[in-house]
Amino acid sequence: MSYLVLARKYRPRNFTEMVGQEHVVQALTNALVQQRLHHAYLFTGTRGVGKTTVSRILAKSLNCQGADGQGGITAEPCGVCQACRDIDAGRFVDYTELDAASNRGVDEVQSLLEQAVYKPVQGRFKVFMIDEVHMLTNTAFNAMLKTLEEPPEYLKFVLATTDPQKVPVTVLSRCLQFNLRPMAPETVFEHLTQVLAAEQLSAEPLALRLLARAARGSMRDALSLTDQAIAFGNGQLQEAGVRQMLGSVDRSHVLQLIRALAEGDGATVVNQVNALRLQGVSAAATLEDMAMLVQRMAVMQMVPGMAQDGEDPDTQGLAELAAAMPAEETQLLYSLCLHGRTELGLAPDEYAALTMVLLRLLAFKPQAGMAEKKSPLTSRQRPAEPAAAASPAGAAHPPAEPVSPPLDAPRAALTTDELPPWEDLPHAASSAAALRTLPVREVPEPSARLDMPRADAPAAVQTTPEGDVWMAVVQGLLDQESIAALVRELALQSQLVGREGGQWRLRVERETLNHPASRERLQAALLAAGHGEIQLSIEIGPVSDSPARRLAVKAAEKMLAAQELIESDPLVQAMVRDFGAKIVPGSIQLI
Repeated sequence: MSYLVLARKYRPRNFTEMVGQEHVVQALTNALVQQRLHHAYLFTGTRGVGKTTVSRILAKSLNCQGADGQGGITAEPCGVCQACRDIDAGRFVDYTELDAASNRGVDEVQSLLEQAVYKPVQGRFKVFMIDEVHMLTNTAFNAMLKTLEEPPEYLKFVLATTDPQKVPVTVLSRCLQFNLRPMAPETVFEHLTQVLAAEQLSAEPLALRLLARAARGSMRDALSLTDQAIAFGNGQLQEAGVRQMLGSVDRSHVLQLIRALAEGDGATVVNQVNALRLQGVSAAATLEDMAMLVQRMAVMQMVPGMAQDGEDPDTQGLAELAAAMPAEETQLLYSLCLHGRTELGLAPDEYAALTMVLLRLLAFKPQAGMAEKKSPLTSRQRPAEPAAAASPAGAAHPPAEPVSPPLDAPRAALTTDELPPWEDLPHAASSAAALRTLPVREVPEPSARLDMPRADAPAAVQTTPEGDVWMAVVQGLLDQESIAALVRELALQSQLVGREGGQWRLRVERETLNHPASRERLQAALLAAGHGEIQLSIEIGPVSDSPARRLAVKAAEKMLAAQELIESDPLVQAMVRDFGAKIVPGSIQLI
């Protein structure tokens, strides 16, 4: 008897066996129970998350006859009736799967649609399942649109794709869409544990965690890797063997790298990278594992208790590293690990690139004692005596007016050790007192007038009664968003010069606005807005009262009011008076 791989042997046969897709299972179950069935379904998601599996279960739910042959539409297919067994075996005549990756032309789609006119032979419904539907050509999509929108009552479409962005919106709008999410590593780990228990195979938990992470959200990939690991370990799944098979880095090396970075030990970082080179471990895998651990460290730092996993032996070491590394360095290291993976392919040696990525953190990391170091301008010896006694005021400077007490009183009590940074200069001791006794020059208070460009005064509009009517009509069309583009421009730039019954005469200044198509669309918009059958005639001439001119006048008036409001603001007045501030031209915008 031939061996059946785990991914096929443990494919879910009903909704209760599916894992990680509870949101899809719940929606489909409720729809089947209430029999509120859509005629077309679209399942999206990455590879190995259950798109085809859901399609087959849905087909069984629609065609299940029950163990006694008297069943109907159900959310729990029996799995023992002829329809359920034939669908599982792939020989049910009313369930058709089309692989659009190899049958993407219009001929294949038309051949499939030709079967839609025939009622089901065995089942209750015909189900057409098109896998990788985004691979169909445009003509193939167009050929199926009509049938997809209005299929016979006995026909259901099920589409599946890994790239829904390539599916035309005309198809998307005709389908009920479900997005199947990638599996979480914990979900994959629990399912692998159950599968291996059913297979009566022993496995180390850390080996299964490695397989769960390597699957990257795909349950099929996880089961395929498990098959490979069973063969690699001769029936035994041990961490060392699985790690060797996957080519993943030992967690101890990653933890040592992070610890060396936290301690600023560049030599250990280089030695660890050389050790990874000798073991042939991928540099990209190293950065990937580091990013995963650093992410858990960041969660431990920001939300204590959220990233604790009692079954993971690395939890204690990560907690110690999270306490040892500052939060900002953790964030920086995470960013370096993510972006560093793109740099590995650019370097001639990926391990040299890995070394540079990790040493980059040490280049940005503050060294011990850096806070005490001073720049050359601030590292010279300060005098021990107060600066006020270093140089008598009268020896080098003429008599001056004393500084006002409110400013001088607190500064006189400062010693040289308490001088502010801006007085920490080589000549601070000799000139501090002289600076304090400089005469205070009385500067006349500047005017608070703002020299900023003013908005142009609004040009006067010669309003007319017909202009009032046309303004109200156009404003109503704009509020209803019933005109756009050239039609909107024609309505705004025109002036109503006369009305005789259903004949309205408009005047525009530009010949380009006098377009028959725009006039007809404006007439249709007026009719839809409830103004009746109106025939518009357009003439060319000077315009003095148009909605555009009126709106421009209102905008200019608002801008002038806004400028006056800014100019009279006390805070703005104070900034202009005290700091010589100016308002940047054009920075005032109406909200």
